[in-house]
Amino acid sequence: MTTAAPAPSGTADRAAELRRLHEAPALLQVVNVWDVASAKVVAGVPGTTALATASHSIAATFGYPDGEQIPVDLMLEMAGRIAAAVDLPVSADLEAGYGDAGETIRKAIGRGIAGANLEDQLKPLGDSVAAVRAAVAAADAEGVPFALNARTDAFLRGGDRPLADSVADAIERGRAFLDAGATCVFVPGNFGEDVIADLVAGIGERRVSVIGLPSVPAPARLEELGVARVSYGPLTQRVALGALEDLATALIAGGVLPSGIRPLN
Repeated sequence: MTTAAPAPSGTADRAAELRRLHEAPALLQVVNVWDVASAKVVAGVPGTTALATASHSIAATFGYPDGEQIPVDLMLEMAGRIAAAVDLPVSADLEAGYGDAGETIRKAIGRGIAGANLEDQLKPLGDSVAAVRAAVAAADAEGVPFALNARTDAFLRGGDRPLADSVADAIERGRAFLDAGATCVFVPGNFGEDVIADLVAGIGERRVSVIGLPSVPAPARLEELGVARVSYGPLTQRVALGALEDLATALIAGGVLPSGIRPLN
C-alpha cells in the first residue's frame, strides 16, 4: 500500500457537514462539476451547500471514456483540485473504487474529499458489501466521518427483468450497504414517484439518493417523499457543452458574441 498524504486541515469538519446534509430534513441538491472552473461557478450559486463530481465528466475532460478507464490518480487529482478551490464539502464520484475501494477512499481523503459515490455494478452482493466495508474502514482509520453514498445499479444493469425485481434488489442491497456503514444509498434510474416511495419505505427516510432524470419528480416533491439527495451526473456537463456547441454554430455562421457575458469566478 502506498503512503497517502494526511487529510488536509478541515476535511473531517467538511465530511461531518456533508453527512449532516444527507441526514437533515431538507433535500440535499448537488449539482455535478468536473473541473475547478465549473466548481467555482456552482459553488457561487446562492443556496449551494455541497458539490459533487461526475466521473464521466472528469474522464471526458481528459479524453477517457467512462468506466474506470481514466487512471485513478488522475481522477483523484482533479477531485482534489476541486476540493481545494471551494469552501464547500465535495463528494467525489469514484465509480467502483478502481480495484481497491479502501485504498481509493484513503487517497481521496488525503486530497480533501469529504464523501464519495461507490457503485456496485450489480456484482455479487457479498463482493459489493465487502467494498463498502473497506471504504468505511479506510475512512475510520483516517479519522474522517466520510459520507459514503453507496450506489446500486439494480435499475441501470437490471436488464429487462420486472420492475418489482429491481426494486426488491435495490432495497436488499441498500439495506446491506447501510448495515456495512454507508451514509446513503444511491439508486440511479429514470423512474417515477411510486418507485421512489417504495425505495424510501424499504431503505429508509433520508437514506435514498437519486439522479434528476426526466421521470424523477422535482426537488420539492423528492423532499416530501423522504429522499436524502439528488444529483445530476454528467448531464450538467452535457448542458454546458451543448451551449458551447450552439454558440460555436452561431459564430461560425456569422454571428457575434452575445452581450452580458458573465465573468468566471
